[in-house]
Amino acid sequence: MKLHELAGRDGARKTRKRIGRGIGSGVGKTGGRGGKGQTARSGVRIKGFEGGQMPLHRRLPKRGFKNTKFALKLNEVNLGRIQEAIDAGQMDAAGKIDAAALVKAGILRRAKDGVRLLGGGEIKAKVQLSVYGASKSAVAAVEKVGGNVEILAPKRETGEQAA
Repeated sequence: MKLHELAGRDGARKTRKRIGRGIGSGVGKTGGRGGKGQTARSGVRIKGFEGGQMPLHRRLPKRGFKNTKFALKLNEVNLGRIQEAIDAGQMDAAGKIDAAALVKAGILRRAKDGVRLLGGGEIKAKVQLSVYGASKSAVAAVEKVGGNVEILAPKRETGEQAA
């Protein structure tokens, strides 16, 4: 085999359709855009327009609420990732592990609003964690090996609320 004999497989390269290059090309004149009007123009098009009928997105009821103003952006970290960092020597298991320590170890890029600890993976080291939130499985796994998890999030009120 020589360098000039190399070729892609059949159908690997497809030539681009050159539209608007004369009637003989088959895609000339209107260039595949149909007749005149708003849809033939560039830029302007009514998306979701149904010929004057109330569009579907306006017929359906509005539901839900997304609290983007006060929602916290949390980093999610699995226990397995922390164990990998300890095994690699990037993090000291004896010290307190918080958002700053995770950033320093290279597990997180930035601290954001805090860290939520998840129970994925396995933890073998006895660690002291200080995080904004943690799943029940993560807390149970850390306490099983003798460590503890300090949760920084304010306690949520449970039970009946005053009406």
